[in-house]
Amino acid sequence: MLNNKEQRPIILASTSPRRKELIASLHLAFEVIPSHADEHTPPDWTPEQTVQELAMRKALAVYRGLEGNQQESIIVGSDTIVVLDNEILGKPVDAADAERMLSRLQGREHRVFTGVACIDAGTGHAVVQYRQTDVTMKELSEATIRAYVQTGEPSDKAGSYAIQGIGASLIDRIEGCYFNVVGLPLSLLSDMLEGFGVYVLSRQ
Repeated sequence: MLNNKEQRPIILASTSPRRKELIASLHLAFEVIPSHADEHTPPDWTPEQTVQELAMRKALAVYRGLEGNQQESIIVGSDTIVVLDNEILGKPVDAADAERMLSRLQGREHRVFTGVACIDAGTGHAVVQYRQTDVTMKELSEATIRAYVQTGEPSDKAGSYAIQGIGASLIDRIEGCYFNVVGLPLSLLSDMLEGFGVYVLSRQ
């Protein structure tokens, strides 16, 4: 049986530093290739449809550009969204937009969905799944929201907060996978990779 260093390499179809850190924590060989996939989706799609479709698009965009020994790899695509009142909250366009989002989220429960797609670059075999985590934000004053936005942390985050950063101070509780909220549910990913013969914990 191959050990972790000898297993098929992973290609992460994402430039997200958070996903890069998470997948690195599994101690699997991987490289990053940006996907540049179209992220527009119909407004009537469910959150589950949206994250699975976008995760697959990202993986497919990288798969179609592979060559040579990269075709031995497993491509991983992922997409995360925040949903409140059945509305997807994306990344804020500016500080005022971030404050508006946080004002809506504060004191309430919302849902975070992450889709994960894996493609065998050698055969084209693909699978996609998703995870959902429920997150409850504390009640926040306008001053607290403004102070958080001024840190700059919300600027490129769906829902305008980062649970793994200063934004952790805004969260009351979560139900489900923490890493799902960060952007890559590691337990789900490890299960999916096993289907391609890649094991986080090497088999002897």
